[in-house]
Amino acid sequence: MHTTHHCKARQSQRGISLDMVEYVLAHGSQEKDKVVFGKKEAKQRIAALDNERRLLMKISDKGGVVVVADGDALVTTYNCSQRH
Repeated sequence: MHTTHHCKARQSQRGISLDMVEYVLAHGSQEKDKVVFGKKEAKQRIAALDNERRLLMKISDKGGVVVVADGDALVTTYNCSQRH
């Protein structure tokens, strides 16, 4: 998709970066000729990322986690720091 001169000018005037535009296009909701990513959606995404960050910190603190599976059965789990 190309960006018009008008869009580039308004983007600059309103302090909207290209990264923001690309994020909205990738994750926003299509409403006719617009793609919208509102404050509510942004706050929900921040909360989800905060939860994911907490989980990743716990995994990191353990030195990583290994899950052993056989087909669709989970057989065992252990910390990566414990070499088996």
